Amino acid sequence: MSAQAGLRIATRKSKLALWQAEHVAALLRRAHPGLDIELVPITTLGDRIQDRSLAAIGGKGLFIKELEVAMHERRADIAVHSMKDVPAEVPDEFQIAAVLKRADARDALVAAGGIACLEDLPARARVGTSSLRRQAQLYAARPDLSIEALRGNVDTRLRRLDSGDLDAILLACAGLMRLGLESRITVRLDPEVCLPAVGQGVIGIECRDEDVRTRELLQPLEDHATRRVLEAERAFAERLGGSCQSPIAAHAQLHADQLSLAGLVAEPDGSRLLRGSIQGGAGQANSLGKQLAERLLAAGAADLLERLREV
Repeated sequence: MSAQAGLRIATRKSKLALWQAEHVAALLRRAHPGLDIELVPITTLGDRIQDRSLAAIGGKGLFIKELEVAMHERRADIAVHSMKDVPAEVPDEFQIAAVLKRADARDALVAAGGIACLEDLPARARVGTSSLRRQAQLYAARPDLSIEALRGNVDTRLRRLDSGDLDAILLACAGLMRLGLESRITVRLDPEVCLPAVGQGVIGIECRDEDVRTRELLQPLEDHATRRVLEAERAFAERLGGSCQSPIAAHAQLHADQLSLAGLVAEPDGSRLLRGSIQGGAGQANSLGKQLAERLLAAGAADLLERLREV
């Protein structure tokens, strides 16, 4: 295939988003020597509004909508996303054409000096997070903590910790590792304590569904094992019909041809965690995600999520 026509990558302007876009560009150049690649940095609404929670302004989809507009208007050919920011339903015009091998999906506790684990935090310690999913599970593990809203890029969040404004913050391990900040991780939280977000640690590449050439260019980047686990997690979230106001978590793992999926729906205050797990063949990823969602809906998640939608 001739790769000389080039490829334009829409990306957010944050340091992490630019790292991810550059990483994808490097993989594409390796797969297609001579391919001309251009980054198209875009400031999204989610980036511009920093003084309100994501739940209040419309959810994580605000981080990708303007990237999709750029593709629709032919100003870009692909967009690079953290899959945890991508809503369960992708518009018909687009598709996630490739996913890279998953990085560490766990959440990281980043704490001030002298803290070695979650249990070490003193009573009423101030912990920053922008995620209702993390908030709910933190409260469930440590109801004595004082959880404070935390928005902004990774550097901004770390500055709030380093200034003494907070005693600890929660971030994704994958993001810290990609930015060369792995040394800031105090402890990686076991999924039994804090189940990750759907798609956490996965970089996805979106393109126009009709763009056959671009889809073919992206195929060497596809990691099939990651696609399977991501499919299960996203099917779980889609069946639940959750939103940014809904503390939903899921983590799938692949062992040979067997897939295991753990899922959770929680009260934001951590007073109630509905958990479940399921196992089956890797080829059943979508079905397993839906089955687990149905179990949790029947166990009370339906009423919980409906109540949260009305808030």
